[in-house]
Amino acid sequence: MKNLQQMQQILKQVQQFQEQLQKQLDGLVVEASAGGGMVTVKMNGQKQLSEVRIDPEVFASRDLEMLQDLILVAVNEATRKVDEQLASQVGNLAGGLNIPGLT
Repeated sequence: MKNLQQMQQILKQVQQFQEQLQKQLDGLVVEASAGGGMVTVKMNGQKQLSEVRIDPEVFASRDLEMLQDLILVAVNEATRKVDEQLASQVGNLAGGLNIPGLT
C-alpha cells in the first residue's frame, strides 16, 4: 500500500512538473540574428517562428544565396537558444522534485 501511495505522489509531482514546464514554454520567446542583424528571427518555446525581419540592405545586394544563408543561421541559432532555455528550465524544475534518481 505504501508503494502505491508513493507512486501516486510521484505521478502528481510529474504532472505538476509538466504543467509548470508547459507554462514556461508557452511564455518563452527567443531572438537570434545573423549577419550583424541583417536577418533577425523570433521563435517561441514550441520552436515555431513568430517573426522574421530582413534588413532592406540585404535586398539591395540581390544576393539570394547570402539571404538564404543568413536566414538559416538565424533560425538555427534561435533553435539552439530554445533548447538551451528548455534544458535550463527542466533542470531548475526537476531540482524541486523529490523523485529518487531524477535529481
